Amino acid sequence: TRYGLEEYVADCVIFLDFRVEGQISTRRLRIVKYRGSSHGADEYPFLIDEGGLSILPITSLGLDHPVSTERIATGVPRLDAMLGGEGFYRGSTVLVSGTAGTGKTSLAATFADAACRRGERCLYFAFEESPNQIIRNMASIGLGLGRWVKKGLLKFHSARPSLYGLEMHLATFHKAIEGFDPGVLIVDPISNLSAAGTASEVKSILTRLIDHLKMQKISAFLTDLTHFGGSLESTNEEISSLIDTWLLLRDIELNGERNRGLYILKSRGTHHSHQIQEFLLTNQGIRLVDIYTGSGQVLTGSARAAQEAVEKESELALRSEADRSLRERESKRNILKAKIAALRAEFDAESEELHLMAEDEQRRRAALTDDRLEMGRLRQGKPSAPQAKRAGKKRERSGK
Repeated sequence: TRYGLEEYVADCVIFLDFRVEGQISTRRLRIVKYRGSSHGADEYPFLIDEGGLSILPITSLGLDHPVSTERIATGVPRLDAMLGGEGFYRGSTVLVSGTAGTGKTSLAATFADAACRRGERCLYFAFEESPNQIIRNMASIGLGLGRWVKKGLLKFHSARPSLYGLEMHLATFHKAIEGFDPGVLIVDPISNLSAAGTASEVKSILTRLIDHLKMQKISAFLTDLTHFGGSLESTNEEISSLIDTWLLLRDIELNGERNRGLYILKSRGTHHSHQIQEFLLTNQGIRLVDIYTGSGQVLTGSARAAQEAVEKESELALRSEADRSLRERESKRNILKAKIAALRAEFDAESEELHLMAEDEQRRRAALTDDRLEMGRLRQGKPSAPQAKRAGKKRERSGK
């Protein structure tokens, strides 16, 4: 009233404010006093919608949220292998950053598809494309997101960031989470929220959102657009400390060709790969392949394929030469075996001939000895051995 006594008489005084900043209006509430109670004295944004009045605290929920040791897959087997072989922890926050056209939305859609395949619900907030456009575009890489929408496992929420203020965005997140009860939430991209507030305000909103998701054990997948020429290992929202796993997508330009690369900047609690992998978008989904790093070069795309073809041809030539050498050595071995067999046969034949000659010589010497003995008897007037033998037989008969 005109006397201004109410605030002194009342036990509780609540001050409501309505501000317009950057053509975006936000209602705020502040408890001026509340006798006999310890109350918060900060300003709290509040919303009035069809569900009534909603007040969102501007402070974080704290750092006492539960954690899980369960791992969930990303939908890209090679990426799971890079993340220790099992993906990342349930309830963690994953950030994918990169310049335009590096495949952030494709990776987010692949993650959503993997969640739906596991039977989990996925809530997808899109700030750049309509649901039908996302479904159509992702069909080009082999993802059928439409079937998950029909089954009630995937729900899109598309809106321009400038449609309302950051607090309304946060309220929308909370209401959608409460109504859909997802296991996975995707925000694509968070960088568009800068159109609805300053960098510090965006960080505050994202901090509160991430804390809320961690309390609910909801896995978050956020994409962030970085600009050409800027630092790829930082975010405009300054939320790197809130991120559990940070995937960096980058362009690799070589020989007039641009290709994509993926690198794991960090992954808390996970032994992860430190190698850059070439990131390919095919009609059968996302595929990661090793970058060629031989001979002091880093090659991707057609340059990698050409170099691998050259190396394969060289390897085939070396293998062919090795096979030819083996065949030649085997042929020489067979020839040597044949020569050895021929020499052994010749040696055996000569040995047999020598053996026969030795037997003939032995018989000749025996006959010569007998002849000499016979000649000796004849010279002494003795009968020859045959005559003596016959005379002995006659004496035996006469004695009988």
